[in-house]
Amino acid sequence: MSQMEKKAGLLRRTSSSKKPLKEKVVLMYDEIFSKEDPAKNNPRFWDELFLMKVNLEYLESKLESVDGEEVQRIQDNINSLFHHCIQALGEEHQIKVVNALQTLCALFRGVHQKNKSASGFDIINVLMGFDKAEQRMKDLMERLDSLLCGDGSESLKSLCLKLLLCLVTVTDNISQNTILEYVMINSIFEAILQSVNPYIVKLSIVDDEPTLDGMGMVVHQALTEYNRQYKDKEEENQGGFFSTLTSMVGSMFIADADEKLSVQTNEAILLALYEAVHLNRNFITVLAQSHPEIDIAATPATPTPTTPTTPLGTTPPSLDMMSNPELPLDPNLQTSNLLITFLKYASIVMQDTKDEHRLNSARLCLIILTCIAEDQYADAFLHDDNINFRVNLHKMPMRHRKKAVDKNIPSRPLVCAVLDLMVEFIVTHMMKDFPMDLYLRCVQIIHKLLCYQKKCRIRLHYTWRELWSALINLLKFLLSNETTLLAKHNIFHLALLVVNLFNMFITYGDTFLPTSNSYDELYYEIVRMHQVFDNLNCMVLRVSTNTGQWKEAASKVTHALVNVRAIINHFNPKIESYAAVNHISQLSEEQVLEVVRSNYDTLTLKLQDGLDQFERYSEQPKEAAFFKELVRSISLNVRKNVSLNTLSQDVLLKEFSTIS
Repeated sequence: MSQMEKKAGLLRRTSSSKKPLKEKVVLMYDEIFSKEDPAKNNPRFWDELFLMKVNLEYLESKLESVDGEEVQRIQDNINSLFHHCIQALGEEHQIKVVNALQTLCALFRGVHQKNKSASGFDIINVLMGFDKAEQRMKDLMERLDSLLCGDGSESLKSLCLKLLLCLVTVTDNISQNTILEYVMINSIFEAILQSVNPYIVKLSIVDDEPTLDGMGMVVHQALTEYNRQYKDKEEENQGGFFSTLTSMVGSMFIADADEKLSVQTNEAILLALYEAVHLNRNFITVLAQSHPEIDIAATPATPTPTTPTTPLGTTPPSLDMMSNPELPLDPNLQTSNLLITFLKYASIVMQDTKDEHRLNSARLCLIILTCIAEDQYADAFLHDDNINFRVNLHKMPMRHRKKAVDKNIPSRPLVCAVLDLMVEFIVTHMMKDFPMDLYLRCVQIIHKLLCYQKKCRIRLHYTWRELWSALINLLKFLLSNETTLLAKHNIFHLALLVVNLFNMFITYGDTFLPTSNSYDELYYEIVRMHQVFDNLNCMVLRVSTNTGQWKEAASKVTHALVNVRAIINHFNPKIESYAAVNHISQLSEEQVLEVVRSNYDTLTLKLQDGLDQFERYSEQPKEAAFFKELVRSISLNVRKNVSLNTLSQDVLLKEFSTIS
């Protein structure tokens, strides 16, 4: 049977001379699309319609195909169909409810598709009529609220959510979706928990612990599933001929390997996490709640009561284990939380930013980490030396380093994992298509964490030399690619942020570095890599003394380098003198450190103001364009992937028969 025959609901040909038969539901749709009232000759028309299995394709294509005059002629019938769909949502017969929900989806999608190709076409008027639109949408939202909060089946609730997804994603640009105005007026926040936007206002004041925990669990499960899929693909690609060939020829096939390991990103769930973290301080506590690290997908499902334990049935089997007082205390059982799961997710999506979706995901991950780094409660948890975790971040395959073994990862405060993630990004993304925005966010996150450590005098035991080395190599990259990068980016702003990180360590390091040796090592690294700082100083002097668009930006870097240059100019002659006196051609690290320790007293530094100050994150107006495009992308993806045909009536009938 051809695709067109399927759309038309053709059943079979009785003979070569006869026309194929049509499904009854298709004949009933045809009556709706005629001028006459379909209930005029059949008072039970609407009751019978919602007992018929919906033919989504036919109904949508029929709506798309009618011309302007036909729309005017059949508008009353479409209004009536919309009205009777809403009425059917209140029926006790749940098959009618399901069919009404699917019919509404087809109506919203079909009418909006028609709107794309027709000018002067008003969606609200065609669907429900101007004079009755407000009441119709109020009734619809109330029915959906009732269904979502009631004791109905999970499949039915899932279909309600799919209808809402259809409703909000029918247009590419969400601000052009006129039906959304009615959704804003008739809030059903308590049922779905998803400008003054009433949903945003309510999300910002939620303080109900079970509700917040439920939101966290939904996000946690989605991110855990992504991490699990990636890990499975990673294990599939380990060993064998391909792996051997890759190692033989170096990095030639690294990109291909990454493609094989790619898993479709989930910007929608990240956006939900962002809104919760950004808008609601109470949600920060959810990030920190610890539980055993159990693979949800691998945990066998236990029998559950027919009445769902949560409105959306989001409680995973492992929750019972978490709340069980007899849970065995296995010393090898690793504990986890939503923040750890998010960091692992971020370490995957931030590896490859060439793809637009992964770039958006990486940017959103860094925005979320920015919000977390600015929150006092989150910072306190991140830096708590009594709460340590072993976080196995994913790292980009590189020739010069071996893959870390899970057992070798130390158990540390979570802030170390955040810093590791930032260092990993800095080291692995110095490339021609330079992701400047992501680098700026990375460096700013590090700065905010240092500000907290300085303020609270937290001496974090971290491998600071890895961070210093990464930052110096970043400056070296900016210098080596000055001409190419300046054509697209203000590299002086990033250079200024990096230099000021060193100024933070120089000026306040004695208050937050773990030992005096760490402070000595800082000076050692600056002196050892003095050529990079010397070259940077020459470059910014050259640019700042000439007229041009970067003059002011370059001069700021010149001023910021004053203490770094003072350290280099102070210690270099003394190191050279020490080598000459002792007849040593090349000093060891310990010998250089000895010179540094012996000559602090004569070093003069300038006090620089504002190093421990930062501009707090603000969504408007800086991020408005990003979120507008992100929501458009999510909307397109949801509209493409949301499936309305997944519920067969056989399955539903079986499911409904078990509901008491």
